[in-house]
Amino acid sequence: MKAAVIGAGIGGIATAIRLQHAGFQVEVFEASEKAGGKLNQFQRDDFRFDMGPSLFTLPNLVEELYALKGLKPYDFFAYNKLDILCKYFYEDGTNLIAFANPDIFADETGKKTIDTKSKIIKFLKHCSDIYNITAETFLFNSLHDFRNYISWHTLKAIPKLYKINTLKKMHEFNKSYFSDRRLVQLFNRYATYNGSNPFRCPATLNVIAHLENNIGAYFPSKGMYSIAESLYQLSVDSGVIYHFNSKVNEIIINNRKATGILVNNEQKDFDVMVSDVDVMSLYNHLLPSIVIPKRIKTAEMSTSALTFYWGINNEFPELKLHNILFTQGQKEEFECLFQQKTIYFDPTIYIFISSKEVKSDAPAGNENWYVMVNAPENIGQKWGSMIQETRKNIIRKINRILKTDIQKHILFEEILDPDKIEKTTSSYHGSLYGPASNSIASAFYRHPNFTKQIKNLYFSGGSVHPGGGIPLCLASAKIIDKKIRKDYKIKK
Repeated sequence: MKAAVIGAGIGGIATAIRLQHAGFQVEVFEASEKAGGKLNQFQRDDFRFDMGPSLFTLPNLVEELYALKGLKPYDFFAYNKLDILCKYFYEDGTNLIAFANPDIFADETGKKTIDTKSKIIKFLKHCSDIYNITAETFLFNSLHDFRNYISWHTLKAIPKLYKINTLKKMHEFNKSYFSDRRLVQLFNRYATYNGSNPFRCPATLNVIAHLENNIGAYFPSKGMYSIAESLYQLSVDSGVIYHFNSKVNEIIINNRKATGILVNNEQKDFDVMVSDVDVMSLYNHLLPSIVIPKRIKTAEMSTSALTFYWGINNEFPELKLHNILFTQGQKEEFECLFQQKTIYFDPTIYIFISSKEVKSDAPAGNENWYVMVNAPENIGQKWGSMIQETRKNIIRKINRILKTDIQKHILFEEILDPDKIEKTTSSYHGSLYGPASNSIASAFYRHPNFTKQIKNLYFSGGSVHPGGGIPLCLASAKIIDKKIRKDYKIKK
């Protein structure tokens, strides 16, 4: 049978690998000139920048794709476990280093905050419990297939569901747990990993802290984009055919069945189609005759990002690979993002410097700075003026906390804003993760990996279940693989 994958984001590439392994003849159609989607890179002078995702967790999901072919991942894709996850900077002068070893991290917080070492250990154990209870049901299987609710792993989890704190907000739970506001703010930050608001999202999302702090964070030896490059090459070696600069105009529907696609105004027939396109863009442009599900159409969107890429003619030894400069007004920052649809004057700043790990990403004595702040979804704001004002605020904050004059070290600058994200990746309103997870029901309202409206059509990527980010996009491919094997009775 023939399968078409629309979009060569990380979820689309992983889906293509899995379907090829299942026995399909797979073709991938990508509107841009290369694979990766939001996982992208660019080069300027002697500097290389990863443009999108910058954190690598759950590497086993990449390893599984190599294992399908009987290959050892490290022979083709090298990565290292980080000893330091992130360095946090506060306006009061406190610096906290999140060591990968939970015990050492707990020592660090015990010395520098008013909470005890045991508090951190206990909290991370709680985050681990949430993962162990929910992961198999909520992350690696479909929430929209009744058969998964009568599986052994789901039935076993039911008596423990009270532990996952669905009825409490993340900030509410964290504030009741920690006495030190700096730790509350640190762990609230994990809500932003899927573009949500810690003051409104369920405390269940503390599970995200487990992925990083207990399982670990990693970094590819050639930078983040090498994840896409290596999996693309694996898929090509497996027999997947790619068509770049090939924009799909429409998915052809006959009698509630997807039968093919219209690409560059030419019809191509397929037995199975998988969309790795943002689900709202898909309905708006590729499925014109299909009514958009109301819960999808009215969903609150996740945040976007405003990112400055700076070539820096200096080295800052006090900074690590991942760094956070916290705002003094966390609640106000999220009110700006979600209610006022603007950027707070004192934003939390994320600085990612891949040259700390990949020395060839910047010339000797220089660094490549990826400076990002959370931004609201794109609803037609005056981005030009907002970008300039935010840039001034970022410069002031960096100078104040790092005690430097960063402007004189900036050799050049590139900017990626929500409007550009929407235009270049077809992400609805420029949102990075599709719908936000700001309610208990968000996980169930997220678009499923299949639709009962149309047979033969499946959905992968960050805008559908289980969510955005590299690991969850890879998980969506795994869910689709299971679903298609059941639907087509494939035992291979």
